[in-house]
Amino acid sequence: MKRLFSFSFFLLFTFLLKAQSVTFSEHIAPIIYNHCTKCHRPGEIGPFSLTNYNQVSARGEMIKYVTSINYMPPWQPDPSYKRYQRENYLSDSQKQQIVAWVDAGMPQGNPALEPPLPVFPTGSQVGVPDLTVSFAKKHVHPGNNADEYRYFAIPTGLTQDKKIKSIELRPGNTKLVHHVLIWEDTTGQTAAYDAATPEYGYGQNQGAGADLNQPQFPGYVPGCAPPVYSHGIVQTLHAGSDLKLQVHYAPTSTDESDSSSINIFFENGQSDRPLQSAIMLPFGNVLVNGPFIIPANTTREFHGRISFPFDVSLYSVSPHCHKLGTHWKVFAVKPNGDTLNLINIKKWDFNWQGDYQFRQLIKVPAGSVIHAFAGYDNTTNNVNNPHNPPQTITWGQGTAEEMYYLPITYLKYQPGDEDIVFETDSVTTSNSVKLTGMADKLYPVFPVPSQDEMTIGYTLAQSGKVSVQLLSAEGKKVLSIENDSYHLPGYHTRRIPVSKLSPGIYLLEMIKGQDRQTQKVVVGR
Repeated sequence: MKRLFSFSFFLLFTFLLKAQSVTFSEHIAPIIYNHCTKCHRPGEIGPFSLTNYNQVSARGEMIKYVTSINYMPPWQPDPSYKRYQRENYLSDSQKQQIVAWVDAGMPQGNPALEPPLPVFPTGSQVGVPDLTVSFAKKHVHPGNNADEYRYFAIPTGLTQDKKIKSIELRPGNTKLVHHVLIWEDTTGQTAAYDAATPEYGYGQNQGAGADLNQPQFPGYVPGCAPPVYSHGIVQTLHAGSDLKLQVHYAPTSTDESDSSSINIFFENGQSDRPLQSAIMLPFGNVLVNGPFIIPANTTREFHGRISFPFDVSLYSVSPHCHKLGTHWKVFAVKPNGDTLNLINIKKWDFNWQGDYQFRQLIKVPAGSVIHAFAGYDNTTNNVNNPHNPPQTITWGQGTAEEMYYLPITYLKYQPGDEDIVFETDSVTTSNSVKLTGMADKLYPVFPVPSQDEMTIGYTLAQSGKVSVQLLSAEGKKVLSIENDSYHLPGYHTRRIPVSKLSPGIYLLEMIKGQDRQTQKVVVGR
């Protein structure tokens, strides 16, 4: 009966779409601007821009195809199994709207009804960092149309341990940096391997890969903002440590350089909720059906299990394998037999791995067992198989090898954890986007005094319309910088010429909804 109802609803929805004209301005632009343009715009990793009607309609047939097969937007987990923070996928109704629009000839509709292109964050998606560390020099990625996985050691220079509420990689070359994994290295091993190679950084075959027992921080995936911990949750970055980066550089036909940086945000308040991690690896007694060997011309599914001797509150899961991977399914079984869904990736794509933070903490009682099933296809049917003909594959960190690797982050349970909610359905079912742990804030301008130009900055916790204006000391508008424009959350900066303004004191005002913030501005010569 449920399947019949769903099919009837689909037919009704299709009929209604055909009964009314689906236009770019009213229906398609909001979908594209909120789910695609963050990567498909100048300077970002998307190979072409989707910022207006002409650009979108020129690729309408392709957009129809890649969205209908769930290839784009690149979101792997099944939303019917479990929901996460900052999801980016299209609903069935949104995909059907795209189909109806393309099939109808891609009408533009009334341009006056098109929503404005969002104002995207600049410099940071979080705010003003407490510490920024960067590459010591540029790395040149060869233009040989091949992927590259490269490791870098980035010294933090910390003289004392710090509690971290967010860590954010800012790619120096957004067209080149596909994704980044980040660990803390307190041993100096990464720097030693780097020093042993003549060039900056080292490849997977030139030194040690990821030390999987070292603490891992949230990494970088294009279009996704890093998590900002709240409710006292922190990770620790130790004095004298290095950040160890594994950077995946995308194929290119010409030599390209990259010099990336990492913004680090300290938690300066009271905090006693250190985020901890348990790593499921295919060693010891973890695998039920080991050893981890995938013979040539076979498919395998490995089943791993771990348990906690104390109550925990789960925060995130990060399934990882390589090009033989086909699927992941992870769930917990409580002592009373109840099942807690954690993640279900039906079609693994090595190019779009991520760290998935739950919308709210999940209590897992002591004695519960976490089950993790990962599938692999080592046959010629797998077009991603790095070996032709297939070879017997075992554990290894190289792309042509294979991994069963599942970091799970958690907190030691405290009463009330079940009530901690980081994101609700109302945020992602609308066009609004919210980043947990952030606040709307207007920062002081610089330099002080400003002569020819001043830089303003403001952080937004949730998307929405924003006005920014410069007022005289008497409160009269002198300059309109943003006029009720739609902004995405994050840190926004603007460079404003002030050379024609009379010297004196002004007020910078930011208005978002009912909130109004001001900062004093000094213009002088």
